[in-house]
Parts: sequence; structure tokens; C-alpha cells
Amino acid sequence: MSETESETAPARVLCLGLAVQDYVFSLPEMPTTAEKFRASDMAVTGGGGAANAAVAVARLGGGALLATRLGADRIAEAIVADLEAEGVDCSHSVRYEGCTSSISAVLVDGAGERMVVNYRDAALPQSVDWLPDPAGLSLGAVSVDNRWPIGAAHLLGLARAAGLPGVLDGEAPMDSCGAAMLAASHVAFSRQGLTDWAGTDDIAAGLTAAAKLRNGGFVCVTDGADGIHFRHGATQGHVPAFRVRVVDTLGAGDVWHGAFALSLAEGHTATDAIRFASAVAALKCTEFGGRRGIPSRAQVETFLREHSS
Repeated sequence: MSETESETAPARVLCLGLAVQDYVFSLPEMPTTAEKFRASDMAVTGGGGAANAAVAVARLGGGALLATRLGADRIAEAIVADLEAEGVDCSHSVRYEGCTSSISAVLVDGAGERMVVNYRDAALPQSVDWLPDPAGLSLGAVSVDNRWPIGAAHLLGLARAAGLPGVLDGEAPMDSCGAAMLAASHVAFSRQGLTDWAGTDDIAAGLTAAAKLRNGGFVCVTDGADGIHFRHGATQGHVPAFRVRVVDTLGAGDVWHGAFALSLAEGHTATDAIRFASAVAALKCTEFGGRRGIPSRAQVETFLREHSS
């Protein structure tokens, strides 16, 4: 990084969506029967798509802001305290009396794969009146998960009007995300999300359909160890995944989206942003405990130098 770049204010990303308290348990194998099991390790950590994305932005040296709906309860206090300790600005989040904040029970097996049981309060209000206008926040990008489709579409529309990149995390279920897909500048599906939306497990067919809907706008799918497939106008391609020893995949997709949005906010091309985000997600997977494994910018830059060939 040059002296001029080091003096430049960090790019700022507003993340909208889910913030969760995760209870993560490590087991040799994923349970298949209704009986008692003993975990070999456990972690109590923050989670949720948007919250994990925001923490990734902060650890990578960006300015991270989070907009999320919470209950007015002790779970929310723990979620916000953890995020603020990471340097995430939570001033654009709201807490609703009579509602319960989101929690998850997460099982991680010996191969690093996870099973998540999440609770989200259906009584959380749908009003978007409290959401900030990105035009007034000196942002470089907006990143949203799709757990609140109405809010996602609204904020992505504001980002588009402000001329900012707006990244949609396309996770299943996708049935209520049509407006958000059209408003986003970049749609990044998980493999499950693309299959759910397109009705086919064929990646090429799914991306073709999504690109057609978006009039050639950027679409991609994150496919774990098989890397990233993307379409943008007449351009299509594949960016291989980095090979690492996988310990825990929990939150890898969330972290990928935060890093991708930050890279776009910094002015990089989508292809370069994919490679950067893939390095961040790969490093995250090498440590147990969900977001505990999110790397620093220095760790990512070292990793990319070591994998430059």
C-alpha cells in the first residue's frame, strides 16, 4: 500500500439483515438419531448474514455499519456489544419491545460442515421508515442478506439511486426476493439459493436465467470448494476456490459477501473482488467458532501473495 493510499479514509459498507446469537457445538459426526450427544468443543458467538458480513468488513480495515432488527432483550444486548467490540457501527439498528432477538443452535462436524437451527421472530415489524439513505452516509457500497426481503429491496433501491454498488446475498429461500434481485447491482447466490430460485441444480442454466432477469447485470454463485461461477453481460467465467484445511464453514458465505462488497467499495473489479472475498472465506474456514476465524487484512494479503501463481 502506498503512502497516499494509507492516508485515504477506509471504504465504508452498510450491511442490512440478520444479526444472531449463535451457540456452536463441535461433534465428530452430524447426529442422525434422536438421542443425547456430547460436544468436543463449543463457542458462543455472534452470527447472522449481515452481522458476519459487517464484522468481516471491520476486520479487513473497512468502515462497517449494520442495520438490523432486534428484540428489546438481553440477547440483543449481547449481539450489539459483540459487534461494537469488533468496531461495527450499530447506530442504524432498531430494537422492538415485545419481540425476541434471533438465536441459532449450530452443529459442526469433523469435516467442518454445519447444521443450523435458527429462530427469527415473525412479529418483527416490516416498516422500512427507519432505514437510512445510503446517499447521506459517505458509503462505498451496501451489502444485504435476504432474510428481510422488503427491507433488502428498499435499501438496494436507495443504493442504486445513489450510484452505489448494492450486493444481494441470494440464500434460500428466494421466493420473496424478486424486487431485491432487480434492485441490486450484484447478486451473489449460494448454490442452494440459486437452485431454490431457478428450480434447477444446473449452475449454468440457473445463472443464465438470473442474468436474463437482470438484463445482463452481474450474477454469481458461490459453490464451496468448487469456487465461484459468474455472469456479467456477455462475460462469463469461473474463479477457483483456494485449497485449505477446512475446520468450520459456519459463516463462510456471509464473510464472502462482506469482503466482496468491501472490495467493490474500494474500486476493484468484480473479478478481483471475487478472488479477494474467496481468500477471506477460505481463511475463515480454517478455524472453529463461526466468525471467530475471520482474518485480518494483513493475513489475507499474505495469503494472496503466497497463492499468487
